[in-house]
Amino acid sequence: MGLLVDGVWHDQWYDTAKTGGRFVREDAQFRNWVTPDGSPGPTGKGGFKAELGRYHLYVSYACPWAHRTLIFRSIKRLENIISVSVVDPRMGNEGWVFGDFPGSTADTVLGKQRLYEVYLTANPAYSGRSTVPVLWDKQQQTIVSNESSEIIRMFNSAFDAFTDAGEDYYPESWRGEIDAINARIYENVNNGVYKAGFATKQDVYEDAVTALFKTLDELEERVSRSDYIVTNNNPTEADWRLFTTLVRFDAVYFGHFKCNIRRLADYRYLRDYLRRLYRTGDVASTVHIDHIKTHYYWSHATINPTRIVPVGPELEF
Repeated sequence: MGLLVDGVWHDQWYDTAKTGGRFVREDAQFRNWVTPDGSPGPTGKGGFKAELGRYHLYVSYACPWAHRTLIFRSIKRLENIISVSVVDPRMGNEGWVFGDFPGSTADTVLGKQRLYEVYLTANPAYSGRSTVPVLWDKQQQTIVSNESSEIIRMFNSAFDAFTDAGEDYYPESWRGEIDAINARIYENVNNGVYKAGFATKQDVYEDAVTALFKTLDELEERVSRSDYIVTNNNPTEADWRLFTTLVRFDAVYFGHFKCNIRRLADYRYLRDYLRRLYRTGDVASTVHIDHIKTHYYWSHATINPTRIVPVGPELEF
């Protein structure tokens, strides 16, 4: 995991010494929006009209943030509208690359070998990490967005004129509650596993893992009373944002990130909730456990210097 500084690549891990042992995630820098008519969205500039075949998605099957966008591409039936390139799960000293791991692809739009070169195509002086997902505009030859939470909202509604996927996963009547639960889940669960796994001080780790399991316990109680975490009958954006962490939990976060107070399999209702989401539509086809385990155990040499990828665990879902 490296970063670009004024357009120059540096192989540099997170500097937790400057943050008191805490992992601090950087904000995404590309925050434009695809809209039905190309008008500006909540952030960024306009000019990104929803059109067939205009946009390309760069993802990793391993990354939970990129996984969100693949799920929305599937459940909103955008596979024939938005093309995809998949990076190699083995992230080394050049960051994400387009390699030969089974299931990975070439960069079919720009022909690049490294994801950071895609960022440099958009901005030759870019400074920051080259993360996935990236939503690319083939017409303007630039990055629309690298913020997953905003890309899924674009996918939820911007392309509705081209599909028959009628489900709205961010309904206006539930937005206040969705936003509130998203914020708590992001802080303590989605990003919480990283705050535990990348911590370099004991008390920092313990604070993160305590908050994580307190929130999981609350979510267990919540789904004991309802099929989904906001509405009873239908999943919303909040469920899919949580899903990508839960589906990785026992395979990676429990062991690799030391989030091991309980397994997800030990939660009766969250376990069933995960299975319910996994079996929705074609969502199962977006889950690639081989990429997930390989990425975390191979790429994080500061945590797992042998790069041995475990064979287990067996996953019920």
